[in-house]
Amino acid sequence: MAWAVEFTVKAQRQYERLPEKIRLIVAALMAELETEGPSQPEWRHFGKLKGSADCYHCHLKTGRPTYVACWQVLDRKIELMEVYYVGAHENAPY
Repeated sequence: MAWAVEFTVKAQRQYERLPEKIRLIVAALMAELETEGPSQPEWRHFGKLKGSADCYHCHLKTGRPTYVACWQVLDRKIELMEVYYVGAHENAPY
């Protein structure tokens, strides 16, 4: 069964303001989240966020600027995740 992955309203606006190259990378991450679930160890700097039970992040692009994505599992029973941040590393909520 595939995971359902949604953007928060804020993350959707952030996504729309990203450069096209980064949006393509986000689309690839979303596809992998849907098929493989929240754990994505093959992505650059993937990790579970401290202090959060089911929150994760990874780097989409390194260098200047570095772009990251953050997501959380809302419900493991129905396999539902939510991307709550996509953007520059400097503004990431961790």
